[in-house]
Amino acid sequence: MIVEPVPSLRQIAAEVWRPLTALFVWDCVVTITYYVLPFKAPSLPLTIFGSALALFLGFRSNSAYQRWWEGRVLWGAMINASRSLARATRNFLPDPDARDIKREIVKRQIAYVNALRCQLRRLPIDDAVTGFLLERDKQHALARTNPANGLLDSTGRRIDIARREGWIDTIQQAQMEAVLVDIANAQGGMERLKNTPLPNQYRFLPTLFTHMFCVLLPIGLVETLGLATPLGSTVAGLMFLAVLRIGDDLVDPFANSVHDVSLNAMCRTIEIDLLQSIGDPAPSPVQPVKGVLW
Repeated sequence: MIVEPVPSLRQIAAEVWRPLTALFVWDCVVTITYYVLPFKAPSLPLTIFGSALALFLGFRSNSAYQRWWEGRVLWGAMINASRSLARATRNFLPDPDARDIKREIVKRQIAYVNALRCQLRRLPIDDAVTGFLLERDKQHALARTNPANGLLDSTGRRIDIARREGWIDTIQQAQMEAVLVDIANAQGGMERLKNTPLPNQYRFLPTLFTHMFCVLLPIGLVETLGLATPLGSTVAGLMFLAVLRIGDDLVDPFANSVHDVSLNAMCRTIEIDLLQSIGDPAPSPVQPVKGVLW
């Protein structure tokens, strides 16, 4: 997630220079052709085309932003549920009898959120997951098709072990299971966003119409703008291309790009809070790198 108040000009140029260059070259070709060849540029209803396209792109961008914001809300719920699970584990399980299983549940939750981060970003399981697991657990939960769900299931089994050992009663177990349900619901929502792209019409048609509009734009403006057509048409076309790109950047909030939700920072927030809840030293928060918070 880009956190700088002003976007980097270098990054903006890296993203738009190719379509911007192609658009400018096409505008120059149309302008030169208009003055060299004896033809009259057709009168195009650009205002109507542009207004309809702007509404279409605006609706698409709003849909993409809603997906991005929903991903952020779900991770906010994950942070709160993780804190609630750690608090219930710390308060319900007695010391010193249940000290080991208490610490194991808390550390497994840290491993769980990092495993979920890796799954959503299509990355291999890293040390942030395995470093909080016992050696025997690495061969079971992480071997499942959905490692994060495997870790969550095994956390539920450990809560049941605590109930059978007499460390918690059934009411306390039900309270902790309710938190696990909230965590599972948040994970399901994240997986829905990741695995369900925008419908094809939302992805293909805006791209097609925007490119068509940029091609027709200098033809309709050259008679009015004359030699200034390359400049005016390129700037106007850039606005539409920028809105199109915004939708592409936000449609997947877990794409492991500079535009997605800052999963690394939120997993580190959970790690800090949970480790401090059991009295362990915690790392420092994730800091932005060149204006980007991962």
